[in-house]
Amino acid sequence: MTPDAVAHYLKQHPEFFEQYADLLSTIFISHPHGGRAISISERQILTLREKAKQLEGKLREMIAFGEENDAIGEKLHRLTLAVLAARDADAVIEALYFNLREDFAVPHTVLRLWPNGAHPQLPEFDAVSTAAREFAASLSNPYCGTHAMVDTAEWFGEEAARLRSFAYVPLKSSQAFGLLAMASEDARRFYSEMGTLYLKRLGELGSAALARYLT
Repeated sequence: MTPDAVAHYLKQHPEFFEQYADLLSTIFISHPHGGRAISISERQILTLREKAKQLEGKLREMIAFGEENDAIGEKLHRLTLAVLAARDADAVIEALYFNLREDFAVPHTVLRLWPNGAHPQLPEFDAVSTAAREFAASLSNPYCGTHAMVDTAEWFGEEAARLRSFAYVPLKSSQAFGLLAMASEDARRFYSEMGTLYLKRLGELGSAALARYLT
């Protein structure tokens, strides 16, 4: 019989261990962390301890993720209250900049908007290239990476040369009308495999808040 066949038989016939209980006390196997022989019952205890350690590690990891998500949720809630209290597009923009800088520790943030119709005389409404508009329109989700996209590096001015990671969040209503660009000098701050759920919620919040004041 093959080892797999033996294992299958024992799983299908647990009464074997009742019928041959004395046999278990005479079988010894190698210790997983040493050369000495131990009984099957001792080996089972060691296996259970190892599984318990693994579960404890996963539990600690889940708790850490939960605490991190709670903290991000609280920060996003404060930003939501700030943009709800804003009375015009200028105030919404200032709330975005302030909370991203102070709450989310994102020191490099640039917003560009291109709504239809009239708009305030603010730098956020400076001319935007067709390439940047098309890039924003192509995003169904936020984009993160280690390189500035299209011609957006120049938005960050003199700081652009020191930036190593970027996040782009499209602002949309029926169509794209803006792009929120964030950057960091840490190459690991924004990376392509990172989760973008909260970035997407940030974009939806910013889109809804600004759409109220932009024609």
